Amino acid sequence: MSRIPELVPIRYGRMLASPLAFFRGAALIMASDLAAGPRTGLQAQLCGDTHLCNFGLFGTSERNLVFDINDFDETLPGPWEWDVKRLASSLAVAARTNGFTPDDREQVVRSSMKAYRKRMRTLAMMGELDVWYAQARVDAALQASVSPKEAKEIQHTADKARSHDSTQALTKLTRVVDGRRQLVSDPPLQVPVDEYVSEAEARIYELRTGALIDAYRKSLNVNVQVLAHRFRCAGTARKVVGVGSVGLRTWVVLALGRDDDDPLVMQVKEAQPSVLEPYLGPSAYPNAAQRVVVGQREIQASGDILLGWLRTVGPDGHLGDYYVRQLRDWKESATVEAMDSKMLTDYGRACGEVLAGAHARTGDRIAIAGYLGSGDAADTALTRFAEAYAEQNERDYAALREAVRSGRVAAEQ
Repeated sequence: MSRIPELVPIRYGRMLASPLAFFRGAALIMASDLAAGPRTGLQAQLCGDTHLCNFGLFGTSERNLVFDINDFDETLPGPWEWDVKRLASSLAVAARTNGFTPDDREQVVRSSMKAYRKRMRTLAMMGELDVWYAQARVDAALQASVSPKEAKEIQHTADKARSHDSTQALTKLTRVVDGRRQLVSDPPLQVPVDEYVSEAEARIYELRTGALIDAYRKSLNVNVQVLAHRFRCAGTARKVVGVGSVGLRTWVVLALGRDDDDPLVMQVKEAQPSVLEPYLGPSAYPNAAQRVVVGQREIQASGDILLGWLRTVGPDGHLGDYYVRQLRDWKESATVEAMDSKMLTDYGRACGEVLAGAHARTGDRIAIAGYLGSGDAADTALTRFAEAYAEQNERDYAALREAVRSGRVAAEQ
């Protein structure tokens, strides 16, 4: 996997923040570990990186707020239990990072695994359309089902999510210079194209923008192509995002519709082969970004209507596969590090239920439910695995810290 060399130290620096941050950037390591273990033989469309920070809120095309998986860079068909084990392990790592007692750590993971099992059992008895349309909506019914304290927290998070739209992104990521709105410069985290390459190269890229937009539009549903055609590109900048994604080529694009007060901020992110492919075989799609988009459309109950892909030479001259999505569309993620044991238990339970829904849509939900059974044997086994893997993750994290301390690995914090 090729990454921008000068950004790799930032990636390692972010992974050094905590064992959980390390876990987020170590999807390839865990894929290798999972591949060495036994398999159930039952397949589903995997998210491929189901750590608890890759779940969150976003807005559907109907303007409902839902809770779902929100990262699909590693998606690939594979053993359903790999996703479950990564979720369970991330909860165990987070519980350790937050200083929970062993009993509380066990409760966090076990509750999530129980929720996955019970939800899968419920889905196994539902019809195909009912399973496909099932969503974890954030609404009054959800708030009425929890304690007043939790309802208040849900409302606060929902309000934050609804404020995260293109208008908010416009305020944060752009400024007006000489009457023209431009993307701000904040190197190395955000660098406009005209600062990243020569003026001549930036001009060439600007002239090619129309053809690139046309290529992206072709990947959209026909009815949405009309909407996408109403926007024009008004600026592009390279942007550093996430933890595991740092070093991949990611661009933020400012598009304008009617006028400067009608913005759309898009993210154009490089997709490379999934970390699962060395162990599960290559994707059926020659374009890695198409793999991501198709996987997301299969897994999510309702997704971004502007999600698409293209293969192109980016502003830096690199030929790559890129998927395109709205940068902010009522998106919000939980602050896991601030959760107490009760809140993390509830959050893990919600993640387990959502993951069951994703697997039920793309896998044999009846067979998976039958494998898990009605008792707690699977819950116990997965909880034990998670605790053991959290210990291994701490050893791997310590190894990275030592490599940075000794100078063998460069990290920028």
